[in-house]
Amino acid sequence: MLIREALAQGGADLKYAGIKTPSLDASLLLAYILKTDRTKLIARGTDRLSDKESKSYCELLERRANGECTAYIIGKKEFMGLEFDVNPSVLVPRPETETLVETAIDIIRNKLQDNSADILDLCTGSGAIAVSLKKEIPSCKITAADISPNALDTAKHNAEKLLGGNQIDFFQGDLYSALPSPLPAPFSLIVSNPPYISSDEIQTLSVEVQNEPHLALDGGTSGLEIITHIIEKAYDYLKQSGYLLLEADPRQMEQINILLAKNKFTDVQLYKDLSGTDRVIGGRLEK
Repeated sequence: MLIREALAQGGADLKYAGIKTPSLDASLLLAYILKTDRTKLIARGTDRLSDKESKSYCELLERRANGECTAYIIGKKEFMGLEFDVNPSVLVPRPETETLVETAIDIIRNKLQDNSADILDLCTGSGAIAVSLKKEIPSCKITAADISPNALDTAKHNAEKLLGGNQIDFFQGDLYSALPSPLPAPFSLIVSNPPYISSDEIQTLSVEVQNEPHLALDGGTSGLEIITHIIEKAYDYLKQSGYLLLEADPRQMEQINILLAKNKFTDVQLYKDLSGTDRVIGGRLEK
């Protein structure tokens, strides 16, 4: 089978299976098999696949059709122009989370006006947010924490691969309790993409999402339990006029706004992702 024929057939098979991005996923899987990138597949369209390559491709297509996400199959995911290694111990980085990183960069440069700001990334997962911020503003001091030891190992690996050694301080534990005590200094900015899906709602999600770690999805009965804790304890870890930025469900933004106001945050703003959906909320702490 020719490469272009394999791509067309793979895309058709995934579309029939209900995959939302069939052509993209088919090309990513075939590029992985051929140890190349998607852009080069088109130029190689008339090349013929070996029997072994065809068999491997069909096996990966079947895994994808059965609900295993492409990122876990190939072990990587692009985020903020960087290639992160991922596995089932971490949430797959999503394009909408880039809004959180871009907003944080804007706040550091234009509101804090401090390229050496101390930043805390809670629920770091794969390390996508922390590593992207460090890559964009190398002079920032970044601390990252996660409750999952396996997730933290993945984050450390990504930091080593993309930044070099020991450029981010990693701590394992439950939110703020992971941090050393006493802190050397309070943070200028706290960012987090925490679990924010209600426990009951998880079972209604797609098979693909349910295959991701529930620890990174489950926000408790209300979906806001972890977010509430982050907001209520932020006072103890942020500097005067420090900022807190959270990714959340658009349906939660009104409640989060109220929580922020109750906990001395002002200048609360919503930030939209590329689809125009409210994706990030944040404010400035007034002590």
